[in-house]
Amino acid sequence: MISIYNTLTNQKEVFKPLVPEQVSMYVCGPTVYNYIHIGNARSAIAFDTIRRYFEYRRFKVNYVSNFTDVDDKMIKAAKENHITVQQLADKFIAAFMEDTKALAIEPATKNPKATENIADIIQFISSLIAKGYAYESDGDVYFRTRKSPDYGKLSDQNIDELEQGASQHVDTEETARKEDVIDFALWKSVRNDELSWESPFGKGRPGWHIECSVMATKYLGPTIDIHGGGQDLMFPHHENEIAQSEAETGQKFANYWMHNGFVTIGEDDEKMSKSLGNFVTVHDMIKEVDPQVVRFFMATTHYRHPIQYSQTNIEEATNNLNKLKTAFDNLNYRLKDAVVGSNQEVEAQITESLAKFESAMDEDFNAQNGIAVVYDMAKKMNVYSEAGQVELDSINHLLETFKNMTAVFGLSFDQATEDLGARVEELIAQRLEAKKQKDFQKSDDIRDQLAAEGIILEDTPQGTRWRKD
Repeated sequence: MISIYNTLTNQKEVFKPLVPEQVSMYVCGPTVYNYIHIGNARSAIAFDTIRRYFEYRRFKVNYVSNFTDVDDKMIKAAKENHITVQQLADKFIAAFMEDTKALAIEPATKNPKATENIADIIQFISSLIAKGYAYESDGDVYFRTRKSPDYGKLSDQNIDELEQGASQHVDTEETARKEDVIDFALWKSVRNDELSWESPFGKGRPGWHIECSVMATKYLGPTIDIHGGGQDLMFPHHENEIAQSEAETGQKFANYWMHNGFVTIGEDDEKMSKSLGNFVTVHDMIKEVDPQVVRFFMATTHYRHPIQYSQTNIEEATNNLNKLKTAFDNLNYRLKDAVVGSNQEVEAQITESLAKFESAMDEDFNAQNGIAVVYDMAKKMNVYSEAGQVELDSINHLLETFKNMTAVFGLSFDQATEDLGARVEELIAQRLEAKKQKDFQKSDDIRDQLAAEGIILEDTPQGTRWRKD
């Protein structure tokens, strides 16, 4: 059974889906006014890994992640770039798709855009007004926060303390329009030529929080299994989502709330911040770092733990990933001389590794313990690849199990192995021809070239074998 740490209850709970063997999952997506940064990537990778493990466990996952394609930041960025908001959104949605593909993040079942759901947002707000949970004020619409009886339950906030904090802020035009300082906007009036829509409340655009409530309930239903996002979204975004969604539907919004940890930068563990100048976009990062290394680094840290993005940690991840690739390549090469049959000791090791892997990942998707099982399996693969005799069925079983486990973390070795194998075999053929022609210098040069790349050649009576060091 899979257990999930539920932020709503602050404890681990056995996962019980609304529909057997199915998972409805909503994860807050980016505001598309710039390239995604590594904090966005961390969240996307964390929940993609969780999704992949559900799929590994044979669940059908309906995964919805939105694009916020209209808000103040987007309008400002569009003006600065002398383009429309839609053009800005299209550019960075395309960039998001490109960058997440490089990080081996599976496409969402649905990526709804806020601007495509304006009619539903207006209807949702109108219903909240009719039920007395929201009110109009000079073209704006606000949610009556105090009408939500357990507001603050997700982030453990006290509503009276929130009022005190809000009352200390400088009074503004907006607070003057509110019945209560802690009320939040559902609809913002627009009185100029900015992007806006006509509505029963006047010309305007939706508030940020209402967008996710509408898209989550529209595409997944009034109650969903899992709602995810970064820790920074817990308050006020997710708290407001709960309040307005449950006011509208009269049902529990999400059964399980999951939040991933922050990303810090550098050896000094600084929190990522634009003001500190340590803001790193994925678009720039993957020009210098192998995207698969970034994916491996982030996916193999427990999703609730913070991640320190540093050169040292990236180098360590690179080395560890190379060890896994080497184990796969070495065993895959032995398919050439494997005998028909299976090895009972190896089969028992596979069964044991599977049980340990699933036990680790079932426990709140504990990726660190899960990858430890994979490392141990890689060691066993290396030992077996050195055996004098290897059995075909066991090699295939080992490789398939290894691929299934590592696929949970978004890793794939097949294509890289095929490309490497084809190139090495071609060089081995050239070396053999050089020997026949008694061109021993060329033969030695080829051996040295491969050795420099970590490829060891072994001349045997059955021909030349190779393996990665």
